Amino acid sequence: MASAAEQMAANLSWRTFGKATELRQRILFTIGLLIIYRIGTYIPVPGIDGEALRDFFEQAAGGIGDMIDLFTGGAIGRMGVFALGIMPYISASIIVQLMTAMVPALEQLKKEGEQGRKKINQYTRYGTVLLATVQAYGLAVSLEAGELATDPGWFFRAACVVTLVGGTMFLMWLGEQITQRGIGNGISLIIFVGIIAEIPGALAQFFTLGRSGDLQTFTVLGIIAMLLGTLTFVVFMERSLRKIHIQYPRRQVGMKVYDGGSSHLPIKVNPAGVIPAIFASSLLLLPTTVSTFSGQNAGPVMTWILAMFGPGQPLYLLFFAAMIIFFTYFYTLNVSFKVDDVADNLKNQNGFVPGIRPGPKTAEYLEYVVNRILVLGSGYLALVVLLPEIVRTQLSITAYFGGTSILIIVSVGMDTVQQVQSHLLAHQYEGLIEKSQLRGRKSGGGRAKRKGPARR
Repeated sequence: MASAAEQMAANLSWRTFGKATELRQRILFTIGLLIIYRIGTYIPVPGIDGEALRDFFEQAAGGIGDMIDLFTGGAIGRMGVFALGIMPYISASIIVQLMTAMVPALEQLKKEGEQGRKKINQYTRYGTVLLATVQAYGLAVSLEAGELATDPGWFFRAACVVTLVGGTMFLMWLGEQITQRGIGNGISLIIFVGIIAEIPGALAQFFTLGRSGDLQTFTVLGIIAMLLGTLTFVVFMERSLRKIHIQYPRRQVGMKVYDGGSSHLPIKVNPAGVIPAIFASSLLLLPTTVSTFSGQNAGPVMTWILAMFGPGQPLYLLFFAAMIIFFTYFYTLNVSFKVDDVADNLKNQNGFVPGIRPGPKTAEYLEYVVNRILVLGSGYLALVVLLPEIVRTQLSITAYFGGTSILIIVSVGMDTVQQVQSHLLAHQYEGLIEKSQLRGRKSGGGRAKRKGPARR
């Protein structure tokens, strides 16, 4: 049976959306900042040989270059000021979150409320600057080694580092503004828009292979069906829950006795979301980006990395799957669903799992349940991320289709739609409250007028 909130959400219409002025302003604000982001991907870094860069990416089609280009919204293919994208910030935030779970001082800082959160955000920004500087310098050196710089030297390296780090910090600021004043999670929406913007080009490249005869019609239709099936499967798995029954005892407040109630503790099949896939991708992108741009001038170590960690290679697939599984467990148990904290919260609310003692026993039971769920969750993430890679490599498809991209599109899309519905529901509730208050004033005024003549 649908809840009251679900019934109200089903009754939402364009008329309700038209009346939600604040929501409309938030959406327009978000769209405006995302347009600024897309414009920035076309502003080139100074000192880049544009023709040599285009020739390089044409030769690197179907390799790691397309994967990097998809995650940066095409910025690295044009060597725009946003070529590093938002990945340094994501990597820094995940590292800080993992350190918060392991370092007692940071964990205590997290519990200090708003001040602690601001301090942790400050550490994340420092980490972003550090990671972006290292990546930008490595990219500048690689561009010189690949003969893609018009005037190589320390001035080019400094200009490249300053431009790329500034672009990443500006993207981080845009994401924070979208989160505060817009709709949805700003950082996730930036990645989402970058991927969406590159999908038409990837599809056009894919259909060109079909028209030229490099791919049979049956193969093209089969790949399209696989992508649609993967998309449906991801939506199903992201909405899947394991509900644990929670019982609340009868309690007495003053002279009143309230009957005990029951509810459910929902645990998602994939509590970590798309974070494990993003973090694993960012770890794979850094060395391969440097080795790819270095090209033939790369050293033996970089050449080996490029050969073994290219998309579709066995070592690449094995490392990718292992990192996804590891981060799914680690991030879930230490960040997104800490069983000790959940057990303490249930105990403080006088809730308990039937047949399980509150406190440490509940934490042990929750950890047992979560570990079993994550076998399915981590396997699902690894399958969705690696299956398109394997198919694309076996069929020699140059157009890049990534399972991580599908995960990001589904997760961010569902989260944004949910936030829009929440704003619309809040607007409906506010309208109902205002109407009830107006009716109360009118009825109160009417009673006062009727009582007035009676008093003599």
